[in-house]
Amino acid sequence: MAKKTGQKAQKTTKKRKVIVEANGEAHVTASFNNIIISLTNKKGDVVSWSSAGKMGFRGSKKNTPYAAQLAAEDASKVAQEAGLRKVKVYVKGPGNGRESAIRSIHNSGIEVTEIIDITPLPHNGCRPPKRRRV
Repeated sequence: MAKKTGQKAQKTTKKRKVIVEANGEAHVTASFNNIIISLTNKKGDVVSWSSAGKMGFRGSKKNTPYAAQLAAEDASKVAQEAGLRKVKVYVKGPGNGRESAIRSIHNSGIEVTEIIDITPLPHNGCRPPKRRRV
């Protein structure tokens, strides 16, 4: 078998373009440790995303309203350039930056039409720990 010499496999990074209509969805996941904002089109393909960790916040600063505000501004700027104009916001989790994330999405020029809370609630979920004896 003959060997090919002097040829390297070239990697090409292709930026995927997501087709965007004017309407879409914003998913805000606010946990106790971080906040993640994903802006999607109607099909559910992610147009842009951002998180407090991506914005450079570390530790307990990630779960602040200010970090959520910056992350939402970052995500909505990219989505607006792609053509997103109106969003339904789905909020999930008990974190601090829920309201400020929604507010900054609206202030950046994307119209918020509806806010829906999809935080999962236990139907009498896990068994509680046994009673503490002192």
